[in-house]
Amino acid sequence: MTVNGWRAELDLTFEYSNGLTRLMHRRHMGPLVVQRPFHPEADGSAHVYILHPPGGVAGGDQLNMTCHLGPNARTVLTTPGATKFYRCDQRSSEQRVHIEVGAGGICEYLPQETILFDGAKASLKTRVTLAADSTYIGWDMFSFGRPASRELFRRGNARQRIEIVRDGRPIWFEQLNLKGEGGMIDLPFILAGRPIVGTMVYAGPMIENAVERIRQAHGQAALSVFSASALERVVVCRYLGTRISEAKTLFFQAWDILREAGLGKRATAPRIWAT
Repeated sequence: MTVNGWRAELDLTFEYSNGLTRLMHRRHMGPLVVQRPFHPEADGSAHVYILHPPGGVAGGDQLNMTCHLGPNARTVLTTPGATKFYRCDQRSSEQRVHIEVGAGGICEYLPQETILFDGAKASLKTRVTLAADSTYIGWDMFSFGRPASRELFRRGNARQRIEIVRDGRPIWFEQLNLKGEGGMIDLPFILAGRPIVGTMVYAGPMIENAVERIRQAHGQAALSVFSASALERVVVCRYLGTRISEAKTLFFQAWDILREAGLGKRATAPRIWAT
């Protein structure tokens, strides 16, 4: 740790060999590590848990993760718990993720929720590079403040950037810049007072009637909004509401449907989610 915060790096390389996806290279610096992969699925997919031992991200901290998947490698990347961004008085906190998926590979990046404490200044950037026939499924769930503790997000700001590129051409790009000051979360054309926001993106074999199946699978709650949209090259699901548990349930249902229809297998929840 320096006077300006932690700097952590994690570099992973996966290769498919003899029926299993194996972690062939691992390099880390600072407090960002992984546990050994699990292989609970018949196709040899590697389930990998990304750990940040300090438990929270403070001002000046920088987390950088790079993940390379070789041809036909399959991984499910997740975290054991919520990522917490604490209040920053001066320097902002940064998290950068770069995922590269080789031919025929499948990467599912499904971290648990990100909690932005009141006064947090967070910058999160995710870039995914896909081969022509590789697949990516990823989600992000944000809690602005801590609703269960009645803590509102009234100071600070959150910046998010997600970019997915296939064969050198962008197929999905989105940016968010939300400030706590000025009551932006309460404005009806922004979050309308709902502090939980989630986005899920599927970039893989296009699926007929995927959106209709996802919509039929969930019942609309009174205080939340859930949507599914089929765009030209991706399927996007969104959640806006008041409960992380509800967002997780809806996204898991969508993940199961997209997995079965697009990848030919049902969703297998990482064991760490049950602890």
